[in-house]
Amino acid sequence: MSHHHDHKHPELSGKNLKISIFLNILITISQVIGGLISGSLALLSDALHNFTDVVSLIISFWANKMASKSASFSKTFGYKRAEIIAAFVNAASLMVISILLIKESIDRFLNPQSIDSTIVIVLAAVAILGNGFSVLLMKKDSKANMNMKSAYLHLLTDMLASVAVLLGGLLMRFYGFYWIDSLLTAGIAVYLIVMGYDLLKSSFNILMLFTPESIRTEDLVKTACSLTEIKNMHHVHIWSLNETEIHLEAHLDFHHDISLSSFNEILEKLKVLLNQKYGINHFNLQPEFNKEDTKEIIVQD
Repeated sequence: MSHHHDHKHPELSGKNLKISIFLNILITISQVIGGLISGSLALLSDALHNFTDVVSLIISFWANKMASKSASFSKTFGYKRAEIIAAFVNAASLMVISILLIKESIDRFLNPQSIDSTIVIVLAAVAILGNGFSVLLMKKDSKANMNMKSAYLHLLTDMLASVAVLLGGLLMRFYGFYWIDSLLTAGIAVYLIVMGYDLLKSSFNILMLFTPESIRTEDLVKTACSLTEIKNMHHVHIWSLNETEIHLEAHLDFHHDISLSSFNEILEKLKVLLNQKYGINHFNLQPEFNKEDTKEIIVQD
């Protein structure tokens, strides 16, 4: 079965990631300077958040480039899993940052401090504009794969964190509500955990070679055996290499001692059937007839 690969998307994503990395570096530097001058822990923590996002965006950029590299004799799958690894690392870091933000917000709530709110307001507004532009750049790409989605989520949460800092700065300036910054920070952190968990789970499942959640192995075997020539399917392995490739490896028992040409005809019918119903697009199927081996669907090799 032929496969079409569009190389325009990696180039577009790479360009957008470069712009986002540059903007986040500028935001991080300005927030560190502003936080030190104003004495604002909110700005410094947001700067730390932005810095971790710079790292995550660089990882995403690297993975985006690596994924487009061709396979070789020593790397027969190429770097197709680079973006899944990046998504896992970014999602995990998102969860860690969230926990640290919650801890920091509790400490700040218990020990509120008076700060220069003007600097906080100005730099938070600048961060919102910069991250907002990056979010718009990455929104379309975020629908393409986990790596781009993880980068998009980091940028989106950056923008939301900056909104919280801005609101906190305004409330501190006009009402002296220094505790509001802690409350907003904790709320954003909880949102980060909820969003990051799904991405962490999805990328972890792919890295562990788990069967895609959309496929029930028993049903797939029944579908394969619906072809009259096939007696049994066993030694089944189903996994996702990345978000576009689903692989099936299995042994096929036949009722009769068929020829190789007959096997090829049956194989083509089976490929079409399983591709249409389960989205499987890579097959490694071993034909058997009266072979004495374990006939269990799942066999621990």
